[in-house]
Amino acid sequence: MNRRTIHTGLMEALSDTPVVFLRGARQTGKTTLVRQLAGDSIGAENSRRYISLDSATALAGALDDPTGFLRGQKKPIIIDEAQRAPALMLAVKEDVDRERQAGRYLLTGSANILTLPGIADSLAGRMEVLTLYPFSQGEIQGVQEDFIQALFQKDFPQSPATFPPKENLLAAMAFGGYPEVLARSSPKRRAAWFDSYITTLVERDVRDMANIQDISGLIRLLRLLGARSATLHNQAELARSLGMPVSTLARYLPLLEALFLIWFLPAWSSNLSKRLVKSPKIHVCDSGLACHLCGAGLERLADDPTLAGRLLESFVAGELLKQSGWTEHPVSLYHYRSQSGEEIDVVLEDRAGRVAAVEVKLAASVASHDLKSLISFREALGDRFVRGVIVYTGRELIPLSDRIFAVPLGMMFAGCP
Repeated sequence: MNRRTIHTGLMEALSDTPVVFLRGARQTGKTTLVRQLAGDSIGAENSRRYISLDSATALAGALDDPTGFLRGQKKPIIIDEAQRAPALMLAVKEDVDRERQAGRYLLTGSANILTLPGIADSLAGRMEVLTLYPFSQGEIQGVQEDFIQALFQKDFPQSPATFPPKENLLAAMAFGGYPEVLARSSPKRRAAWFDSYITTLVERDVRDMANIQDISGLIRLLRLLGARSATLHNQAELARSLGMPVSTLARYLPLLEALFLIWFLPAWSSNLSKRLVKSPKIHVCDSGLACHLCGAGLERLADDPTLAGRLLESFVAGELLKQSGWTEHPVSLYHYRSQSGEEIDVVLEDRAGRVAAVEVKLAASVASHDLKSLISFREALGDRFVRGVIVYTGRELIPLSDRIFAVPLGMMFAGCP
């Protein structure tokens, strides 16, 4: 079984925090991970009991009498799919306030319960939240990658390693990171899994969270977002394309975000107040799902460089998002677009206000004009600009300018520097 890099952070959180919430999309491995923790603790003095609210009996108890349900359970405890009984969170708060013990509750959720009114406030100061995404490329390969740390360290690593060719990278992008997809050998079987996955989410989780009647409209939206992954979010234009009222779209998008199917990359600005009003970019969380939604198999990716380029950008942004969950150099992720039209795909800003920039290019070479946005960004930021990289499908790391490099895409997934 592939070791999840988040495991270390999860154990650290359980060692000093009463409630730990492990969230993420269905089928990303949350249950496998927490059941492994429960199994590893068998025989220990504080062994963890595992309960899943996918069990009709357990769910009925949690819904009917949340306080009584918890009172009857031995602690510490793991409660899987906790989002199915939101009222349970208040009972967890009451129990933790009576007996504040590190690691008392490990909760998992396939929907973001923090979006539910009152939940985040009720557990403030008592709960740490971790997100488990589909496998990162490093996890698939069995290494712990931290490209973010490399971007910010004083000397950029001059790796002599060779990296996989473009065809292998496009295949990795088309597969994505869901464990079940990676275990299937044929495109037909992988497509069947994605179809079933989407149907299950819509028929079950969406109906659990909201009273949505137009299920077909929600699926049409998801498919359109697959084709528009890595584009600026324009709600009015998106609604027109779908023939859907803006008010309806405004209800659907938070649902897809809460189910970890899409995520928004906010705009970066040196003026903090402007970051909230500029348009974010929208990304599908898993590149394999994005490819499936827009029918982009390997042949189409090879024949349609515009679509492949957008999906590659989304793929890289998603890998950086995953790595931001465990990097030794914490950062926030943004995109950048100037008034003059200069763009940078991913901007990473650390807590000291230092910035690194990542441009994504679906090409095996880099031309001088590809540096324009990074050079302009560097000149504007001065010493705050730590490093800029153009991630490309070539196989050599090449210094291009002061603090700017061309970096093989595969270097992002190598082991920690």
